[in-house]
Amino acid sequence: MSISDKDLQYREIITKAVCGKGRKFSQVSHTVTPPNAPTSILGAWIINNRYEAVLSSSGVEVVGTYDINIWYSYDRNTKTDVAKETVSYVDVVPLNYLDKKHKPSTAEVYAVAIQEPNCVEASIHGVGVGIRVEREYRVEMTAETKVFVVVSPGGSSQDEKSYDFDGADDGEYEDLDLELLDEELS
Repeated sequence: MSISDKDLQYREIITKAVCGKGRKFSQVSHTVTPPNAPTSILGAWIINNRYEAVLSSSGVEVVGTYDINIWYSYDRNTKTDVAKETVSYVDVVPLNYLDKKHKPSTAEVYAVAIQEPNCVEASIHGVGVGIRVEREYRVEMTAETKVFVVVSPGGSSQDEKSYDFDGADDGEYEDLDLELLDEELS
């Protein structure tokens, strides 16, 4: 038995779905001025990264703070200290993919740090220490949207198919890198 197009019915389903995605890599520079003029840099690192995602007209804003710690020597390499500074930042991540038919009042945004803020370079500039920081975020926007589906009156007219999953080894997929799969689908 074959179903013709005139026998098909369509339905609209309202569902919550990912309606926007974006990703942004940033490099920024900061200058930290320790209480003592540094002789050499012994280490520089970023800790306590805290952030949240906020929907804006130009995409998703990742608003956050992190602490910069610079371990340095001073007084002609005879003493050491750690200079600490908290930095605020805003990264605007444009939505590369955006479903225009979503319901804006239901939108929620999320951000994930693909690369946590990391100090990639530190150098002495007079009495201050200049550092270069890299960070990368992926954002998603979920919202209500409509999905259209085809409804066949009386159920499926096609032959019921049986699938045998007994032969599949549950351990076959344990080594899959889900982040890599997600990146490939993005």
